[in-house]
Amino acid sequence: MSDRIPSLHSVLSPTANVKNAQSSLRSCNYNNVNCQGMTTRKLGALAGGKNQPKNPIKAVLAGGIAGGIEICITFPTEYVKTQLQLAESVKPPKFTGIVDCVGQTVKSHGILGLYRGLSSLVYGSIPKAAVRFGVFEALSNRVRDSNGMLTSTQGLLCGLGAGLAEAVIVVCPMETVKVKFIHDQSSANPRYKGFFRGVVQIVKEQGIKGTYQGLTATMMKQGSNQAIRFYVMTSLRNWYRGGDPGKEIGLLRTGAFGAIAGAASVFGNTPLDVVKTRMQGLESHKYKNTWDCAKQIWQNEGALAFYKGTIPRLGRVCADVAIVFMLYEQTVKFLNVVWPEKTQ
Repeated sequence: MSDRIPSLHSVLSPTANVKNAQSSLRSCNYNNVNCQGMTTRKLGALAGGKNQPKNPIKAVLAGGIAGGIEICITFPTEYVKTQLQLAESVKPPKFTGIVDCVGQTVKSHGILGLYRGLSSLVYGSIPKAAVRFGVFEALSNRVRDSNGMLTSTQGLLCGLGAGLAEAVIVVCPMETVKVKFIHDQSSANPRYKGFFRGVVQIVKEQGIKGTYQGLTATMMKQGSNQAIRFYVMTSLRNWYRGGDPGKEIGLLRTGAFGAIAGAASVFGNTPLDVVKTRMQGLESHKYKNTWDCAKQIWQNEGALAFYKGTIPRLGRVCADVAIVFMLYEQTVKFLNVVWPEKTQ
């Protein structure tokens, strides 16, 4: 009878043929106990329940690829959000809203004006997403249960660690350069001519410190960003699976869960994003520090100023998180095929 029973390794191996394993499992009967229930659970684990990479290197590669593609799709919304956040309360206002901001930009600089500063985010988004998912995977590997599941609290804490790491290593210098580039375009005579020349000019005039403006605000923003997103994502995944780690979530559902997680982070930390943007702009010298920036915004512009750019940020972040998680999941599956884990 043993030759009729597929080994556990043959079913769960990363190189296993899913159709053959499914056929074998459905046809087997061990001590008159039907194995079809086992089929669904084990194949679900093979297909989607345990497809998160145990090797953080895979997470770094998958995250980098996902981040680079995503930013090229969603950058115009990031541009508009940043311009609205940089516009201080003056009469008459520089922009009356999203449509006016887009219109003025296209009129003055053409459609490509909406992509000013893209290079800084492309160069930064790839390592940013790579660090985010790599650190998250490294941390989560230490706390996952035997089925590869995380609790919501564990997802939050691992996300917080990933957010802080990406803030210090990648996001702060990337965001500072991006904001300066976008702010510079609104000047009568833009000074920065290209990404690398602009970075050299910033460092020459302000030193390395010039690319690390608003570090405290950036750490607060990115830490809370990823804590909220991974908490919501983990909670939604656990809710949908209902205790079955092998239940396939699916691409579109992953995207929907990602969009919800992105929206939660927008409403949860946009005030921090506004402060970070002001601290990284060309007028940042007006603020003594992060706390002084927040105080001045409150005193001079009121509480609503902390939610400037919320709508374009909402559109950008929901699309961002949805696209990144979908691309990440698919890239992970591809890597698990071409680079299977060694079985013990």
